[in-house]
Amino acid sequence: MDYSHKSIEQKWQKFWAENATFKTSESTEKPKYYVLDMFPYPSGAGLHVGHPLGYIASDIFSRYKRLKGFNVLHPMGYDSFGLPAEQYAIQTGQHPAITTETNINRYREQLDNIGFSFDWSREVRTSDPSYYKWTQWIFMQLFDAWYNKDTDKAESIETLIEKFETSGSQNIKAESDEDISVFTAAEWKAFSEEQQQREILKYRLAYLRESTVNWCAALGTVLANDEVINGVSERGGYPVEQKKMMQWSMRITAYADRLLRGLDTIDWPEPLIEMQRNWIGKSVGATVKFPVPQLDTNIEVFTTRVDTVFGVSFVVLAPEHELVSALTTVGQESEIESYIDKTSKKSELDRMADTKTVSGAFTGSYAKHPITGEDVQIWIADYVLAGYGTGAVMAVPSGDQRDYVFAKHFNLPIIPISDSQNIEEEADSNKDGKYINSGFINGMTYQEAVPALIAKLEELKLGKAKINFRMRDAIFGRQRYWGEPVPVYFKNGLPYLIKEGELPLLLPEVDKYLPTETGEPPLGRAENWKYQDQYEYELSTMPGWAGSSWYWFRYMDPQNTGDFASKEAVDYWKAVDLYIGGSEHATGHLLYSRFWNKFLKDLGFHNEAEPFKKLINQGMIQGRSNFVYRALDEEGRGTNKFVSLGLRDQFNTIPLHVDVNIVSNDILDTEKFKLFRPDFADAEFVLEDGKYICGTEVEKMSKSKFNVVNPDDIIANFGADTLRLYEMFLGPLEQSKPWNTNGIEGVYKFLRKVWRLFHDAEGNFNVSDEEPTKAEYKALHKIIKKVEDDIERFSFNTSVSAFMICVNELTDLKCNKRKILQDLIVVLEPYAPHITEELWSLLGNEAGTISYAAYPKFNPDYLVESEFAYPVSVNGKMKMNLPLALDLDAKTVEEIVLANADVQRYLDGKSVKKLIFVKGKIINIVV
Repeated sequence: MDYSHKSIEQKWQKFWAENATFKTSESTEKPKYYVLDMFPYPSGAGLHVGHPLGYIASDIFSRYKRLKGFNVLHPMGYDSFGLPAEQYAIQTGQHPAITTETNINRYREQLDNIGFSFDWSREVRTSDPSYYKWTQWIFMQLFDAWYNKDTDKAESIETLIEKFETSGSQNIKAESDEDISVFTAAEWKAFSEEQQQREILKYRLAYLRESTVNWCAALGTVLANDEVINGVSERGGYPVEQKKMMQWSMRITAYADRLLRGLDTIDWPEPLIEMQRNWIGKSVGATVKFPVPQLDTNIEVFTTRVDTVFGVSFVVLAPEHELVSALTTVGQESEIESYIDKTSKKSELDRMADTKTVSGAFTGSYAKHPITGEDVQIWIADYVLAGYGTGAVMAVPSGDQRDYVFAKHFNLPIIPISDSQNIEEEADSNKDGKYINSGFINGMTYQEAVPALIAKLEELKLGKAKINFRMRDAIFGRQRYWGEPVPVYFKNGLPYLIKEGELPLLLPEVDKYLPTETGEPPLGRAENWKYQDQYEYELSTMPGWAGSSWYWFRYMDPQNTGDFASKEAVDYWKAVDLYIGGSEHATGHLLYSRFWNKFLKDLGFHNEAEPFKKLINQGMIQGRSNFVYRALDEEGRGTNKFVSLGLRDQFNTIPLHVDVNIVSNDILDTEKFKLFRPDFADAEFVLEDGKYICGTEVEKMSKSKFNVVNPDDIIANFGADTLRLYEMFLGPLEQSKPWNTNGIEGVYKFLRKVWRLFHDAEGNFNVSDEEPTKAEYKALHKIIKKVEDDIERFSFNTSVSAFMICVNELTDLKCNKRKILQDLIVVLEPYAPHITEELWSLLGNEAGTISYAAYPKFNPDYLVESEFAYPVSVNGKMKMNLPLALDLDAKTVEEIVLANADVQRYLDGKSVKKLIFVKGKIINIVV
């Protein structure tokens, strides 16, 4: 019987499904291990061969942990809300739920075909009302919570109200909006309900406020920063502008310090940790207020170098700053309006990245220097962001390179603040204590100047010491249809929660998936959709990251209707032990997940400070593009002649991408090429030795480059086990590497070699119960040790090479011993589960599945060498190898060597002057 991957793989995939082989329970004495894959969005295109890389790695580790005696939770589900399904609905009128269901079915089919050991009984979908009921419930907990700085955690909003009722707001330390009121307990009680609710809203962890957002009019929605590239939407390439809107936000900044500290406790890739550190961006400094007498207000800035305040020669505001309009004089209105319009077309990321362009506009107004009282010009510039810090900076051209370039460009004053002449080093030179033009801090050291300045600012009530974070509160609303409805209604313009018993708040039906004619989000199209038939619901939906910020908890207990997960399940599974996914989510999903995890811990729903103990970022599998070379005529127009790679220099040609699926080993199937595009039907070919050789290049896998490889095709031709092994064989998991189908046949041949170890030349199953030889045990225990070490280090590619070496050794030894082959397939099972299941069954194992066998125990004794093939030389010239036991002494070795007939033949009757013996290395006879 030959190796038939199709029938074998279909058989065992059916067996696993029918027997719920990988269904996990908490009722076990085994130690737990939780392996998680990053939540996939089910796109209509399905999977290409690059997508399963991380899933295969996590599946290998999950299967290995089962063999090692662990109770493994390895679930899968779908992040199924999202803009692509909504855009398809806008174009076709088809409900996003239908599109999503179709895409999920396609994904599920492909995932099953690869043979993953997922516990499908725990599948979750973020767009399922039974799931998003709990996403809405978590929002409600956030809305009804505040952050108490005294206890350094979130608490119920009721505890805040109790404080207001007993002692007012004077001594409350909380994360809140800037414009909170100071009131006594009596004043609080005298407030109307509306006044009280407005004040409480300033403290809630989920709150409404006016925010600057990325508004895409064509898509009719707000976009996250990572959904905007070069000022246009990632999907569709539509223009995006900065716009102020009333938006739901999450007070993630309350957790900034804890999020930062937590990075020291988790085993994550250092580049990813560094990205989060930089994103959170803790800065120790001071706030400084620049009075604006004509408006009876102050411009507040945050600075980490308060000692440079005497070098301030102008102040710069973000174009969106709330004071810009009031500060703009009549003569500057046109210039300011033009600049703001220009800036609105740039995303925040673009503005942050642009360090070369110098642009800005003068408002025409002046502020007062907080210490000297001198007039300071007020400008706007797009390098200052409204949402970062206070949206204003004090410009010190002699201490900051960007301020220096700005001042030079607009001919603004540059005030030296130290005797250093190097602008780029100026900020650090002051720490030597050489302040000049710096008022009362002249002659002070840096350590003396900072507290003196802060004391002075506090005395003047124009500043104070402060710790600032770069991270901003997370905008939590999207003007879309296909997302979680926010469980809020409005009364007198203020938000109130619906009752918990009314969850889930379902998405209403709408006639179109577009904003209304008056600019409201698509939910505004729903007829008679009101709370208690009178109050308006929130019309925005939650962002894409809402459902993915807690999904690992739901996998623990997905059928629970009374809780997001039971306490027993949460206490058992605790945190995720291994999380595999892409680094592109470093400052989005991964940061929000850590935030929600800490919040739910604060409220006592679990006990884990961090959600993911170990995280691995898998690299990208890149496409290997193929090119044909189209000949051009004398006028540079494309002809229907195509020139082979090695002959293209003889013609004027241009390269064209060609579908890699009609190319084999870089040789083009010319007949299929003629069918590739209608205009190529009459193509002519200039061949090399009768073949058309294509060019190659490694690029991102994409439809436009015709280099997408469908895993279904690979599985049909070579099998899922071959695909799994080959994806690991391509290189280290964390590195990007090119896909090259040309190399896959070698892996397929390896699996056929494994199969032949169990069968004779006629294809009959033939396994012996004889005792293995020492060499056979050695080959087995080398692979047991090697694979165990490799998997524990996540070095999957080196295991595949080791398997090939082992099978070659056993083939050379003609090994068909049960004691060797049974342990070998257990070691191979995580990588190639289908063929190993079949061979396990053929070996007569009654367990029914190899998935829960025990990983073989490594015995180092089998790797201890008891003899050595000594190279024997005569007068330094190597003559032969002579195997000898390693425990022989020198005298015995000499006797054996000199008695050997072959040695005597090389000596040719000559007398031996000396025999040099180096144990375990050489024997040299001197004659």
